[in-house]
Amino acid sequence: MIGSWIVNMLGGWTEDLTTLVTFMGVDFVLGLMIAAVWKKSGKSKNGALNSVSAWKGLCRKGATLGMVMVAYRLDVTLGVNYVKTAVIIAFIANEGISIVENLGIMGVPLPKVIKKAIDVLKEKADMEEEEKENK
Repeated sequence: MIGSWIVNMLGGWTEDLTTLVTFMGVDFVLGLMIAAVWKKSGKSKNGALNSVSAWKGLCRKGATLGMVMVAYRLDVTLGVNYVKTAVIIAFIANEGISIVENLGIMGVPLPKVIKKAIDVLKEKADMEEEEKENK
């Protein structure tokens, strides 16, 4: 019941929301791996795994979903259908950048197509934000 309420508050379960949650999960797991295995986390003094840092990361992910809720309610209030999408795309781009940075720390070579896709996402988020400002 609580899950249904949360999904309803997010405006329904959409493909872009699935992408965002997937990126958030991958980013969180990579962050844990960097701290636990590589000990190169920028979130702790010694770069190692830290439960407070992990908790803060989860809180940031929760705040991101909170912003999606706010964006959806703005869509409903304004009678439009683009604020939530623009917010989700912006957060997907942000999570994508973080994933790329984490993979770089791990020494994983990145295909150019991934870098290009993130650039396209950033541009799309910027265009949707400009459209919103012009309306």
